[in-house]
Amino acid sequence: KGYPRDVAVAVTVRGSGQAILLPPSHNAVIYSLAAGGGVSIAALFLAGVLPGLLLGLTLAIMCLFIAKKRDFPRGRRIPMREALRIVVDALWGLMTMVIILGGILSGVFTATESASIAVIWAFFVTMFIYRDYKWNELPKLVHRTVKTLAIVMILIGFAAAFGYIMTLMQIPQQITELFTSVSSNKYVVLLMINILLLVLGTLMDMAPLILIMTPILLPVVMKLGIDPVHFGMIMMVNLGMGLITPPVGGVLFVGAAVAKLPIEKVIKALYPFFGALLLVLLAVTYIPALSLWLPNLLLK
Repeated sequence: KGYPRDVAVAVTVRGSGQAILLPPSHNAVIYSLAAGGGVSIAALFLAGVLPGLLLGLTLAIMCLFIAKKRDFPRGRRIPMREALRIVVDALWGLMTMVIILGGILSGVFTATESASIAVIWAFFVTMFIYRDYKWNELPKLVHRTVKTLAIVMILIGFAAAFGYIMTLMQIPQQITELFTSVSSNKYVVLLMINILLLVLGTLMDMAPLILIMTPILLPVVMKLGIDPVHFGMIMMVNLGMGLITPPVGGVLFVGAAVAKLPIEKVIKALYPFFGALLLVLLAVTYIPALSLWLPNLLLK
């Protein structure tokens, strides 16, 4: 269509941050587990809606601004009949999210039960409606799923042991004292935590960081009166930036590899998007209502 490859990759990898927040986000489940299971998965799913939409809105604005400034080609208008057909086709897949959220919020399913039913539905839609895979590819899909699950479960197991050792050594209390000795102002502490997570996010993958840092930082923020659901969203937005930031930005490297572009060129195209991401992070950090309004409205 005539769009520059570097910009196309930048938009794609930057857009991936929405999936971290919008339900049903597996990172929210990991955070709930890392928090000892005391943070509602349903609340975390709902909390991610507004920050996720805000990420999408800033991405759309940036795309419009860059496209107008660089005079990119315009797309064709989609006729209403074609648009309706696209929507109907998408509804089958989108029902997965309806099953998960609807089941949890209505109280019909637990989070685990809704996930199981959603997996069965997704399998049915993939194999019988969309037919994206052939039956002889099923063993490969199962192998890929089990491999991913094994990695996550091993991480969770080690993180639980790590959290237990830290509790015995009173490390969370020591870190709490360290932060509060610098300042007792929760906004200043949140700023320091954000800087810490931004740095760590460039060096480690997201899931291990959630599992390692949640037991350390959650007691700190709860002592300052910060809602654990709100803090979960701060972590998601923050660590999501690490996925597109070198030297260990997994999504960044995948995007560059698919497009067959050097990392330097993709990073240069990403510069404007980093500024927008930081604004979203500040908004999510210092406007708790962005994360808490929907859970408070629908769950209380």
